[in-house]
Order: sequence, then C-alpha cells, then structure tokens
Amino acid sequence: MIEKLPTPQEPLKIGTRGSPLALWQAHETRRCLMEAFSLPIEAFEICVIKVTGDQILDKALKDIGGKGLFTREIEEALLDGSIDIAVHSMKDMPTIQPDGLTLDCYLKREDTRDAFVSARYGSLADLPQGAKVGSSSLRRRSQLALRRPDLQLVEFRGNVQTRMKKLEDGVADATFLAMAGLKRLGMANVARSAIEPEEMLPAVAQGAIGVERRTDDPRVKAMLDAIHDRDTGIRLAAERAYLLRLDGSCETPIAGLAVLEGDQLWLRGEILRPDGSESISGERRGPAAQAAGIGTALAEDLLARAPKGFLVGR
Repeated sequence: MIEKLPTPQEPLKIGTRGSPLALWQAHETRRCLMEAFSLPIEAFEICVIKVTGDQILDKALKDIGGKGLFTREIEEALLDGSIDIAVHSMKDMPTIQPDGLTLDCYLKREDTRDAFVSARYGSLADLPQGAKVGSSSLRRRSQLALRRPDLQLVEFRGNVQTRMKKLEDGVADATFLAMAGLKRLGMANVARSAIEPEEMLPAVAQGAIGVERRTDDPRVKAMLDAIHDRDTGIRLAAERAYLLRLDGSCETPIAGLAVLEGDQLWLRGEILRPDGSESISGERRGPAAQAAGIGTALAEDLLARAPKGFLVGR
C-alpha cells in the first residue's frame, strides 16, 4: 500500500527531454501510472529539461561527450529533487547510473528494428553505388561500411523531424531511424522498409523506455514497480550486462538483441571496427533467469576473439 499518491496539489514531476519522441515517452509513462493508480492527469507534471546532446547538432556524439549528453542534466534534476522520475530512451543510457539513482523500471518494449528511410529508394539494396547515407550512429555507420563499402556516409543528427527535413533538402539519399520511434510518433509510414536483425543487428536496448528514480524514494519505487514490464526487464538485463562488459560507449560500434523464447533467452551480439573493415559476432542461449550472466558470457566470447586494439579505448 502506497501511503501518499500524487495529487493535483502535489503532482509527481516527470523529467524528460523536449523532443516530440521524448515527450511521447513521458506522456506514455504518465498514462501507465494514471491507469495503474486511477489518478487524474493533473496529478502529474511534465518537466522539460534541456540537455546538451539536443543543443549541439553539428558534431558527432563521440566528439562532444557521448551518451551522457542526453541524460546528465536530467539526472542532476533528479538528484536535486527538481523532478521525481526521469524518462529515457534506453539506447541513450550509460550502463552505470550516478550514485543515488536507480534504473529498474521499463515499459513494454516496441519494435527493435531499424527503419530504412528515403524519398527515392525502397531499401538498402536499392541504393545505387556511391549514394549518400546520413547517420549519427557509429553502430549504423560501421554496419553500413561493412555491408556496403561503396556508400558515402555523412553525419546526420537531430530528432526525427529534423532528419526528415535534411532528406528533403538533399543532404542525403537515405537515413536510418528506429522503427520504435516512428511507430510511437504515428509515423510508421515514413519507413520504406524495416531492417531485420539478421541483416543489421540493432543497438542495445533499442525500442525500450526506462524510468529512473532516486534510490532512497520508496514511494516512487512502489509506483514504478506497478508499471514495470517483466519481459523487457529480462531482455535488457542481458543486453546491458553485455554492453557493460564490453565497456560500451559512443566510440565503439556495438550491436545486441535479446529475445525471450518461453523461459529461455537468446542473445545475439556484434562488435565492429569503426571503419567497418571487420566485425565479430556471436550468440548465447540459456535460462531467462540467468539473463545478466548470458550477457556477460557473450561479451567475454567476443572479447576473446577480438584482436588487440579492436575495441576503441581498450
């Protein structure tokens, strides 16, 4: 029993980035909590927090600080009590949280695939030799360089709407976005085709929404426990343990995807050289109850097969 639920007079403050997709995720978290506890919309306040990663769009993430640029300011607001929970795209989240913060609530995961987006071409295979592909993701750029070394890769950052405008302006012939984001924004029709994991393994935790809280806040913990999706939690336990063991960052192209098959878990992973000249992949299966251990084991296998210097920074 939760002693004191939020009220319109004392609303639960939800911290988020300000992009349309981030706001959708915050609103979905609010909807889940409203439904779980029969609360009115006025019992919640959406707090938009400007983050560095959304303000510097002309440089690659690896050159300006990596994934933390999408989370640092929001986590600072959580730590100082300005907000009560923080909603994140899990593929943007570092594997280690700051002291005092916990991330153990995940909403039901969406489509994990990448979307091929182009005004002129229907699929990656349709792109002519030398076509320009825009992407800010080192993982996608490396996978493309491995599979289609003839393509020209150009830096491409910004939210979904910004990237679509860049396509219209001819900055690139095609780009890749997450199917999950397009579906959540009601823009699934923008995708000319979805890229199956067998062709391009997605980013770790792609399609998942995480809700972060202060570790010492039992009321919020109880509320978030009520909306946590168990299956997503198991899959991310494997994927994030795998990423953690690889010391995953924006400087190293890493892909990974866990799938539940009953009480068994299947995890696939791939690491690449940034220039796409080489990749190492593998998979592991085992009991879902051992998800984190499966993730660590797969990472150990890939590390054992990687030549010295393969992973940037190691």
